[in-house]
Order: sequence, then C-alpha cells, then structure tokens
Amino acid sequence: MKLLSRGIRLPLAALSGLLAGFAALSVAELVSAAVRPESGPVIAVGGAAIDRTPAALKDWAIRHFGTNDKLFLQLGILTVLALLALVLGVLALRFRRTGAAGVLLFGVVGALAAISRPDSTSAADALPSVIGALAGAGLLYLLIGRLTAPGRDAAGTGVAPQGEASAPPGGWDRRGFVIAASAAAAASAGAGLLGRSLNGSHGQGAVASRAKVVLPRPASAAQPIPAAAVLHTPGISPFVTPNGDFYRVDTALVIPKVDATTWRMKIHGKGIARPLTVTFQDLLGRQLIERDITLTCVSNEVGGPYVGNARWIGVPLADLLKEAGVRPPSRGGPADQLVARSVDGMTIGSPVEDIMDGRDAMLALGMNGEPLPFVHGFPVRMVVPGLYGYVSACKWLQDLELTTFDAYDAYWVKRSWAKKAPIKTESRIDTPKPFARPKAGTVMIAGVAWAQHRGIDRVEV
Repeated sequence: MKLLSRGIRLPLAALSGLLAGFAALSVAELVSAAVRPESGPVIAVGGAAIDRTPAALKDWAIRHFGTNDKLFLQLGILTVLALLALVLGVLALRFRRTGAAGVLLFGVVGALAAISRPDSTSAADALPSVIGALAGAGLLYLLIGRLTAPGRDAAGTGVAPQGEASAPPGGWDRRGFVIAASAAAAASAGAGLLGRSLNGSHGQGAVASRAKVVLPRPASAAQPIPAAAVLHTPGISPFVTPNGDFYRVDTALVIPKVDATTWRMKIHGKGIARPLTVTFQDLLGRQLIERDITLTCVSNEVGGPYVGNARWIGVPLADLLKEAGVRPPSRGGPADQLVARSVDGMTIGSPVEDIMDGRDAMLALGMNGEPLPFVHGFPVRMVVPGLYGYVSACKWLQDLELTTFDAYDAYWVKRSWAKKAPIKTESRIDTPKPFARPKAGTVMIAGVAWAQHRGIDRVEV
C-alpha cells in the first residue's frame, strides 16, 4: 500500500467519473442495438433537446453549422456529459454513494427522454439508459472504493465497506485501482465498438429492399432540360442538383431506414369517404409522373445553400386524395390541412387547397433517376412545388391525415412558425463568390433563380 496525497487523489477520482460515464454510454450503445438505435441516451436526449430548442436558435445552428448541426449537437451533449462525469467523480471521493446516485440520475433523464420521443412505441426504449447508468454507477462506486482509505468509508464513518480489507490510514489499493480502471476502459471500448457496429448494420433489410427497387417508366415524363439551362460558367451550380449535394435539413439524429417491402401508409381523417392503406408496390404500380421541382428551406438566407433542384418521380398526391373522396375547401371539403407523419414522429401540415390546385404535388419514390436515398426519405416522401419544406416536404412518410388548421398544429407551427408558407420568387448569385476580389475588366455574374409553381420569365442584374 502507498500513501495517496490529495493532489493525486482528485485527478484519479475525476478519471473514475470519466470512466464511469464512458462505461454508461458504451453499455447503453450496446443495449440500444438490441432495442433500436434511436433509444440510445445521446440520441434520445439530443432529440428532446432539438424539440425544446427555440426556433431562433435552430435557425442560427442551421445557418452556421449547416448539415453538421446534428454532429455539433451530439458533440456538445458528450462534452457536457464528460464535464458532469468529472464532477461526479470528484464528488464521489467524499460522498461515494451520492456520486454513484448522480450517475443513476442521468440514466433516469435518458430513459424519460427515450420513452417521451414521438416515435417511441415501447417502454423498452428506456432500457439502454437504465442499464448503462447501472453499469456506470457500479463502476464509479468500485473505483472510488479503491481510492478511499481501506478501513474507512468515503463518508468518514470509520467503517470499511463490506468486503474490503482494512489498511493503514491514508493507504489505497493502487494495484486494484489500475487493474479495475484498465479493465473497465477496455471493456467499455469493446462494448461501445460492438454496439456501434451492430447499430451501423441496423436496417440491412431496408438497404436490401431499396437495392431491389426498379423505378418504372413514368406515364408523364419531365420535359428535356433545355440546352440553355446548362451553363458552362465556372462557379455556377448545376441545373440539377446531384443527390449527394442536395441539402438536408431535418430533426433526425439517426437516419430512419424503412423496409419498403413492409412499408404501409394510411390516408384517413376528416372528410375521407374511403380510407386508404397503400403499400410501396401499390404506388409503383400506379400512373407515375416525373417533374423537375426545386425545394427550398425556410431557413435559407439570401444567397444561401439550402436550395436544390431535382428530377422527382412519384404518384400525384391529388389523385390519391380524390380516390379517398377528398374535396378541397373551395369545393366544400371540410378539411383544409393535410398532416403528414414521418416514422420518426415529425408532423408537417400542408394546405389541402394547394395540394389539389393542379400543381404537381406528389408522393415521391425516386430522385434523379434512382430510388430515394435514405437521407432524403426512402421509401416515400412528399414533394409540393411552391411551399417551403417545413409545410410540405415530409420524409420517411407513414401516415396522411385530413384535418383543419384550427384543430391541429404541426411540429413547426407549435413553435410559432407560420401555418402556411408559400415560396416567393428568389435568386442567388453563385459567382463571383462572397468576398471575392475580381480583377478589373469584364466580370461574369451568374447564378440561379426560382419561383416554384410559377416559373421565371427573366433575370435582371
């Protein structure tokens, strides 16, 4: 046994807290692979944080971090957890049971966040946080026991914890601490890597189902892209945005992977004469349309990157609604809002009148000649020309309900965003780039302009 000074004791206690937190998250990651990836504490707490973040802060995050906003959120959560783990480790040095209880408390927070998520369907979603917290609390209690003087408990009562041998005051089990800490670090890393690997393989059935999709030839094909629309000016964005470059703005921390062979979607609600349930194969067998449609995020600043143009193929949404007996409000229909629900719990409300006014609103199955990428909503998403995404572009679609704007507020409307959001005529200069210093002489100015559902007649500079 060696004497342990306070100067060494505090860093080792903090390290114990960090190892306990690491163990808790690693075990939770492994357990989430047996439940579902979205039940992990970081994902669950991150989703809850997104839901409770003020809209202005969300706009700020999108503008400054772009599609990396979710990565920064998760890194922020991990940083906070690491700092709290350090504090709990130091606290446990004096109050051993209190420190361990603190780890359990964070497990409770993660469990509550998991079962409160809109896409949670089972109390099993609480298991990763609970089991992970138990592992972390047990490890912290064990490690601190190796740092406190044997023969005296952490609270200073002079009673040795059961099962611990007594030793001279000021002694500590250096060998036991090193072995326990090393073993815990190795086991935690292994559990975390295994859990991450299993979660990464989650949804292989969905991947296989997408690989088998063959998009049929559309009954109404898109017009050929005019040669004049393809400019060879350096720095200008292409007329058709490649799938890999198409912007992504949503609240999903884990990309849903839905098996197209088991996918079902209900169309029901107010004013529905004939409720429908359709499968992916049902939609593939219908008369499909193909259109070039521009999507824009309402958070896009002037000159911003959150706009993309793609060639979409899908089923006319108005035809499906008519088949279900829906009439637009202008023709006496009782419902003026169509609420789309995603598998991740997102709700997006669109005006029924806009969907049925003749524009090419669709349930999209394909994007730029291939099945929808998972990140853009496979197997089915909504695309409505002329409306901002937060009131039209629901991805990973699973339910359509007819209701009224007075009766129901969708996700963003609950956060004080406008219920209806038509896109105005907009443009962006691609070249010269912001803060560029063009040389004297003739300077080429080029960019894009869009006005969904109306079109652009001319651009003036």
